Amino acid sequence: MLLLTELLKDWPCTINGGNIRTRVTGITENSQRIKKGFVFVARKGGHDDGALHIQQAIEQGAAVIVIDRTDLTKLPIDVPVVIVPDCKLFIAHASARLAGYPARRMKVIAVTGTNGKTTVTHFIGQLLKCFGNRPAVIGTTGVFMDGIKLEIDSPQMTTLPAEYLHPLLEKCEEAGVTHIVLEASSIGLVTNRLAYCEIDVGILLNIGTDHYEEHGGKLAYIQAKKRLSEMVATMIVNREDEQCLQMVQDAIVPVVSFGMTPFADIYVPDLYKYFVIRGHYNYLNALAAISALTVFGYKLEDIVQHCQQLQLPEGRLQQLERDGVKVYIDYAHTPDALQAVLCTLSTSCYGKLITVFGCGGERDKGKRAEMGELAVLYSANVIVTSDNPRNEDPLAIITDILEGFGGDCSAVEVMLDRKHAIRKAIFSAAPGDTVLIAGKGHEKTQHTADGLLPFSDFEEARLALFEKTFLDFN
Repeated sequence: MLLLTELLKDWPCTINGGNIRTRVTGITENSQRIKKGFVFVARKGGHDDGALHIQQAIEQGAAVIVIDRTDLTKLPIDVPVVIVPDCKLFIAHASARLAGYPARRMKVIAVTGTNGKTTVTHFIGQLLKCFGNRPAVIGTTGVFMDGIKLEIDSPQMTTLPAEYLHPLLEKCEEAGVTHIVLEASSIGLVTNRLAYCEIDVGILLNIGTDHYEEHGGKLAYIQAKKRLSEMVATMIVNREDEQCLQMVQDAIVPVVSFGMTPFADIYVPDLYKYFVIRGHYNYLNALAAISALTVFGYKLEDIVQHCQQLQLPEGRLQQLERDGVKVYIDYAHTPDALQAVLCTLSTSCYGKLITVFGCGGERDKGKRAEMGELAVLYSANVIVTSDNPRNEDPLAIITDILEGFGGDCSAVEVMLDRKHAIRKAIFSAAPGDTVLIAGKGHEKTQHTADGLLPFSDFEEARLALFEKTFLDFN
């Protein structure tokens, strides 16, 4: 709890009406989360305008209103109205201040990149725990403390908004957490979700094409990712990604590189002896995690001894097997990620490789044909299906995918219903065959025009394998 005057100290603003010594207990931009004494930030978003909910917020107990516009009329006079230059930045500032700046007293590692963020953050958390630390991992799959998933009230987002992040960091500190390992999405970086969160180590993994459209083009996407290097004390970069190297050329902080080459700062020529998870990209993910621990002073030879214990997070090459049929569920939803997992599985598959995948709606359309081409290149059979179409026509998305191989290929089948597509792939598999279900990984919902519907690739695959065994037996 703070007085409004304390919260606004040294912050550029104009205050109208109300009592500037009002006690403040929290902050939010969601009128549904308002509690007595909260600051309501009436920000104008892409789909809604907070100004429309000011009266509702006051009725629910909001003690202060914050805006970044001067053209609003009919503003309340009985509560303070604070006009700031940037609402997003103010939310980050106020959230951190109300929580007592917990990031300052823990080590914070932020990982960004088109692919691999979740895997690398979990690898770092696992390695830190091996050395007696108490890490918390925050990202796409949720919040984990000591490797155990926590049930918390927060949105399912790669990078949590500041109003959720800083109170969570406060709770982590109270629980004795020593290190925070979090995923930094491009959207999270460009919208200042990590502002006022002191970051010790930043990691830049790779740059793909998945979010170009969301940012308005390649340059804007790269600039969003590049922001991380301006927020950290030390930057770690993938030496094998030329775009990443260019992005840190003018960094004013120390830069540490990792890669499968002796020219990298962190290089382990015999990593395969210690790290049993397959795939070139997973070797790079492990090296990224190893690099983070070297920055904190741990010896390379000691770190690699623990790599045998590393495990992939949920939905990353997650395996099911029954009666000789192997099924892998993977989050691969970009061309680079899909190629990586297909390449890994194709080298170990004794029979046919059958791939089930789709592409998300309202996302980078340019990747669809490329992913279709990759699926056909590596797989004996491909079933193209629906994957989080959102408000876009699922058949239109599939049409874009089919263009990757001319739209006419005997190895490709279209099955709009994802559940049926998974069942068809598994039922058609023979002993020795491998089925890859790509795109959704850990997700437990399917995002359609009708909203979020319960759906799990893992559960659907598990049930299909069980039913296949039953049918084969009978």
